[in-house]
Formats: sequence, structure tokens, C-alpha cells
Amino acid sequence: MKKIVLIGDSIRMGYDKYVKQALSDTAEVFYPDENCRFAEYVLRFVHEWKSRGNWPTDVDLVHWNAGLWDVCEIFGDEPLTPIELYKNLIRRIDQRLRFLFPNAKMVFALSTAVIEEQYGEGFKRTNSVINAYNDAAKEALSDTDTVFNDLYSVTENCPRECCSDMTHFNNPLGAARVGGQVLTVICEELGISANEVNIEGFELHKYSKQNIGQ
Repeated sequence: MKKIVLIGDSIRMGYDKYVKQALSDTAEVFYPDENCRFAEYVLRFVHEWKSRGNWPTDVDLVHWNAGLWDVCEIFGDEPLTPIELYKNLIRRIDQRLRFLFPNAKMVFALSTAVIEEQYGEGFKRTNSVINAYNDAAKEALSDTDTVFNDLYSVTENCPRECCSDMTHFNNPLGAARVGGQVLTVICEELGISANEVNIEGFELHKYSKQNIGQ
């Protein structure tokens, strides 16, 4: 059995169970039981998630992301994490992950697109900023062997029935669309196959409001 770690914000919380179920015959899939939030939050807590979850060290692949919290603009202010700081944090997270999981392939998922017109002025994300931060992450990891999973393109023109709100894809159709792309990359990188998941009977993890964050 392969060993896989998934790290990411509430977008990941919409597909983690889907991926785990699809790979039940070929891989053990580990992920935190909380929203991984900001890049800085990932850097701070990833070693604790590994410890608390009893994740193995001999992981074969880590699929990770941070970005949507970092790009948030509140009351017209600039993004919460300045882009140069974001690049620095992405580099440091990559180094930390390689330290914790020395034999793992690294896959970085680009942050997903949003439905801009559904945000208010007090709290918003914009696709132009998301794209800029995605580009910054690619630049930060350009000298590594990281594989990039373009979840932005997968969600840019996503059918509305896959969207649970302006940001998320936390319903069975959304899990299949985003999780399906995650599975495609993982299976290609590890040379494994995935089972078909019946989305008609699929239910996402019921994370608590405290765990899922905002």
C-alpha cells in the first residue's frame, strides 16, 4: 500500500474523503482533521499534525496547498499575507515537508478559482490575486522537483452545481470534480489506480464548524 498525505484548507476538506475512498485498495491516505488555513499556519502545525495523526515517515507522496486564506482582502485592505512573505513561507513549508517525509514526491495544488460577484466588499477574494499567488508559489518552488496540480483551471469554469458557495466545492459533484483531478495526478505520479466512487451515495466528512474554520 502506498502512503499519501493531503494538506490544505477547506477546499481539501471537500475532497479528502473522496480521495481516500477511491484509493482504499491501493493507498493509505492521511490528512489533518482541521482546516490548514494560512501558509504560516501550515508551517507552524504540520509537524504536530504528523505527530497527532501518527502519520508515517515513509510517505510516498504529499499533496499540499495553501493560498486562499493568504489572498483574503478585508475592508479593502491588501491581501492578508503579503506576496513576498507568501513565497518565503511556501519555500519553508516545502523544506519542512521534505524533512518530515524525506522519500515523498511533492505535489503542490494551485489555489482554486472563486465566484467573485458573490463576495461582499468587507471580505473578498479575487481571481486575479489568486492567479498572482499561484504564480508566486510556482516561482518559489521552481528550483525543486515539485509537481504542480492546476486546480485553478479545473475550477475556473466549474458548473455551478459543483459549487456549494462562492469559494467551495463541498458537495458530491464538487468532490468528484476537484477530487477527481487530485486522483489523476496522484495516480499518475505513483503508478496506482483508483476505484470509482458512487457520488449518489457519497457523503463528505461532517467536519465541525470549529474544525473547518471560515
